[in-house]
Amino acid sequence: MYEFSKKIIKKILPKSILQKNELFFRKMIAKRYAGDQYICNICSFTLSQFVSISKDEKLCPNCGSLPRTRRLWSILYDELNIDHKKILHFSPPKSLRHKLNSNSTLEYITTDYENEFEADKKLNILEIDEADHSYDLIICYHVLEHIEDDVKAIKELRRILKPEGLLIIQTPFHSILKEDYSIQSPEMRLKEYGQKDHVRIYSVPVLSERLNQNGFNVEVKNYINEPNNKDGFKPEETILIAY
Repeated sequence: MYEFSKKIIKKILPKSILQKNELFFRKMIAKRYAGDQYICNICSFTLSQFVSISKDEKLCPNCGSLPRTRRLWSILYDELNIDHKKILHFSPPKSLRHKLNSNSTLEYITTDYENEFEADKKLNILEIDEADHSYDLIICYHVLEHIEDDVKAIKELRRILKPEGLLIIQTPFHSILKEDYSIQSPEMRLKEYGQKDHVRIYSVPVLSERLNQNGFNVEVKNYINEPNNKDGFKPEETILIAY
């Protein structure tokens, strides 16, 4: 029903109007999902069910958050003290960007290089136009799998991070590294890596080692939840915290 409603609205209204009134249309659609069995920890909307996008991908119809976004918010809110921090967030999902912008204690800066997300800046992760030791916290979610020279990107992240700062990082993971730079066509990348603009799929040990070799100490955090948990988290999820 959710996807059907989206398609109908897109056919009727111009893209510019949809973008300006996205919040209004979301709230209209979200009414169909109101209930008390589940809750989105970002927008506090209570649901009868999340929208199933694919296996284990449960979307909040009210704010558009995905499981990884809700997990990230849980880490920021429940596990870390982010008040009064200077944060740089790569490719920020709208739901979390709004949430963090509402915290007046933060200096929260967003960036997106490909113009896919609303952001404050357009920073190239390979040559980040920021001073050394600028940030207390960097959020880099689902970015490095798009970057061929990931080691250079990691070095840049380390350069702009304060000595006591930390990097929260996640990518798609596989049991082994899948990386072949001879694969250049979008069609082959889709076949090998699951997405046309991916250049690799990391394993957790390989990404951890690349971070460790370039100035970080890495903590691997594995989260386990019941399959039908109230927050719509994935049953299993891995996130790296790099100090």
